[in-house]
Amino acid sequence: MSEVYARPEPSLIPIPRPLCPMCQRRMTLIRIGLGCSDPDMRVFECSNCGQVYGRPADDPIKSAR
Repeated sequence: MSEVYARPEPSLIPIPRPLCPMCQRRMTLIRIGLGCSDPDMRVFECSNCGQVYGRPADDPIKSAR
């Protein structure tokens, strides 16, 4: 009997949430938008102090090399 090895889809992998630079609490992902270059821009917001922080998403193809 053969075993099936399933790999999670990239969209099912958890997105790491950064710490707020002001109050050091975990930020919440509020939006994924198109970046200026290839990676998408992820926008996080702190529910405690309202700080908004954006950073480009990691490119899974480039990081696998």
